[in-house]
Amino acid sequence: MFASCRATKRICWGKLLYSHRSLSGADAAIALRPFYFAVHPDFFGRHPREREVNENSLKRLNGYLENLQRPGLGSHKPAQLTFYVRETIQNPGNDQDSWIQSNQEEAEKKLSSSIPLREELQRLKTELSDELQLSNVQWQRSWGIAHRCSQLHSLRRLIKHSSESLKMAKGHTVIFTDRTGMSAAGHVMLGTMDVHHQWTKLFERLPSYYILQRKLLQLQERIGHLLGGIEIVHIEELQPMLTMEEHYSALDAFCKKLLNRRVHIHPRSLRGLQMILENDHFVPRLHEKGHFIIPAVCDPPSLQWFLLAHAEKAREKLKRKAELKIEEQALIKACKEGASLSRLYKEPSVSSEQMISCCRRLIEEPLPNLLGMHLCVSHYYSVLQDGDLCIPWNWKH
Repeated sequence: MFASCRATKRICWGKLLYSHRSLSGADAAIALRPFYFAVHPDFFGRHPREREVNENSLKRLNGYLENLQRPGLGSHKPAQLTFYVRETIQNPGNDQDSWIQSNQEEAEKKLSSSIPLREELQRLKTELSDELQLSNVQWQRSWGIAHRCSQLHSLRRLIKHSSESLKMAKGHTVIFTDRTGMSAAGHVMLGTMDVHHQWTKLFERLPSYYILQRKLLQLQERIGHLLGGIEIVHIEELQPMLTMEEHYSALDAFCKKLLNRRVHIHPRSLRGLQMILENDHFVPRLHEKGHFIIPAVCDPPSLQWFLLAHAEKAREKLKRKAELKIEEQALIKACKEGASLSRLYKEPSVSSEQMISCCRRLIEEPLPNLLGMHLCVSHYYSVLQDGDLCIPWNWKH
């Protein structure tokens, strides 16, 4: 499918029906990617009204999905949201070379226009990181460059009014997301819809989180000890963005369950392995990347059997993941240099295997007219608002 950037006149109304028992947070995100692609605000740069409608609806949708996956919350009523959907057209020849040539001018124009904003974004990010001594600045959503600059300007204005409070962020990673709080991974979350007062209150409360963070680490170590030395992790790209309080509460309940019904695993038999705790599944799984996905409601005897039965396979997957990562990084570098790209990257939903396959083909069958471009390996063809070219990982000549 090749997508145009014209907004349709049709307004799509629908009730969002989502069963938190059938899909995990990661599964839901993957399942909704085609929908996100059709309605993402970045594709409506020439249609400000439709862009605003979709942006507000997406924020409500993301908040709705995250609320469904928070521990301790009951059922939710279906949500009714409004979206403008982009028209899509099928490329008759399915010829990627032709598509790139026909979209190159538009991409180059958008990319050229975005350069001043990209430079401003990097300057703001560097200045704020240095001034607040931050570990990093990140974004949970794929906002455009202009939106990211706006968010950094908001943080800059806050520094002028509450400089002492923001000093508490020293050493932290700041993530712009849909809610304000401290994340399960210990990052400072700044909700983009929240007012400065809420941000200030969070920065003032940061010292109080240090005690909770120590308790969280101790709890993770205790669970790991009970489960043969396995490491308890929270992978934010695969799990909902939980607050530290929510994550601690879920781990505490899980630990008490393990203590009430002891599992018999050798203290060091699972050392080097990893597990994440989920609230939206009932059956334990082994992820393709090698970590265990354990439901919070999992019965301890069943958990013991599953971990021991799949430990060797998990080690093989972890080893394979590390090998693929090295190969992927080498191929990305070779592709970028060979095609003289300014940037080559992938969407989070593209696996290492898919990226490796794509890069190998780009080296063996070079695509034309990519000099200086930003190329994103995705599942779709598109030109993003800031000039990045998106191609599917399994592109065709």
